[in-house]
Amino acid sequence: MSGHGEAQPMISAKAGALSGTALIPGDKSISHRALIFGAMAVGETRITGLLEGQDVLDTASAMRAFGATVTRQGEGAWSVHGVGVGGFREPEDVIDCGNSGTGVRLIMGTMATTPITATFTGDASLRKRPMGRVTDPLSLFGTQAWGRKGGRLPMTVIGAADPVPVRYALPVASAQVKSAVLLAGLNAPGETVVIEREPTRDHSERMLVGFGAELSVEKGPEGHVITLVGRPELRPQTVAVPRDPSSAAFPTCAALIVEGSDIRVPGVSQNLTRNGLYLTLVEMGALIDFENPREEGGEPVADLRVRFSPGMKGIEVPEERAPSMIDEYPILSVVAAFAEGRTVMRGVKELRVKESDRIDAMARGLEACGVRVEEEEDVLVVHGMGPGGMPGGATCRTHLDHRIAMSFLVAGMAAKREIAVDDGSPIVTSFPVFEGLMNGLGAAIRRG
Repeated sequence: MSGHGEAQPMISAKAGALSGTALIPGDKSISHRALIFGAMAVGETRITGLLEGQDVLDTASAMRAFGATVTRQGEGAWSVHGVGVGGFREPEDVIDCGNSGTGVRLIMGTMATTPITATFTGDASLRKRPMGRVTDPLSLFGTQAWGRKGGRLPMTVIGAADPVPVRYALPVASAQVKSAVLLAGLNAPGETVVIEREPTRDHSERMLVGFGAELSVEKGPEGHVITLVGRPELRPQTVAVPRDPSSAAFPTCAALIVEGSDIRVPGVSQNLTRNGLYLTLVEMGALIDFENPREEGGEPVADLRVRFSPGMKGIEVPEERAPSMIDEYPILSVVAAFAEGRTVMRGVKELRVKESDRIDAMARGLEACGVRVEEEEDVLVVHGMGPGGMPGGATCRTHLDHRIAMSFLVAGMAAKREIAVDDGSPIVTSFPVFEGLMNGLGAAIRRG
């Protein structure tokens, strides 16, 4: 059994040349934030291109529980009538965030400085993930949180009745923690300050400014200093969600390793805090053209043309790049297995507290497929076997992790023998059209 119902085994066989256009769904990170910021604005926010994966749908349900009116008006088109900063009502039932660490942590931050109580839970995977990294800084505002041992869900959060502004230096690079503190700071008096040594994805900062908050970012000796003035009246917006670069990584990487492939992936976000994978692939020798650069919904985007790249070489990925590609290391490790030489990924310990321990999950799965891997707490090394060199022929455990499942299904498209995953059902949380989209390009993915 998975955390999403019955386990769904899936199998990926060697594919012919991939071709066509991959229309990627909306960005998951921006979709979550569009719903949450819309719920805190006064008036109607209209959203187009919203990702309708289960993670985002769970956030929409949570916003309804806190008093916002959230309505689906068509494919990817949603309306949110907000209740204003500090206007959340106390939910009548437990808030189930499913598989979404982003959703639960951002929502906790949003309600943390409103004097209400809410209890949060999630699926089996989310209930294993630590929440202390968010509830510890939220306690500085006066918020209280009570959960299971290790700061795990289910957890009850009691919002601060008299919140105080906070100055907080992030101990680890985490856009989720940064965003939770900034969201809590919206309903605190004075200025809330967040300091990050390394820049992480900046969707919250961009969207806060777009909705009318007073926010500044300065670079100083401590790092990036983000200052937010509390208790603004957020203005409703029209939000066009760009296509998700993390989801686009899967057809992009598949085309790089499947012989003869030539595909297009239009409208992919090129936000500098999210494009680390694409920089890395180009450095490895990937044939990717970035065409028609432009701005959509306040985010830089481009159309990608991606071709089979038999000349890719292993590299040392700069450690400081990790925050801009933290979700993409699983699929990068698959590409690395089809490159020549060693690919060294440092600064990746954050992967151990994602939906699964992604370093361990990828290492064990790649080894089962015949790839040599070295693993340390903060390092993953993959020894490439060249184009078509991966033996395959294994069933890989996904540990209820959508990115692990999709990564090994992509590997099966270029391996010598087919690769199976024990449970592909979590894929629906972030990329519900993955199977159909990939098969439409020429993949041979089937249900087990």
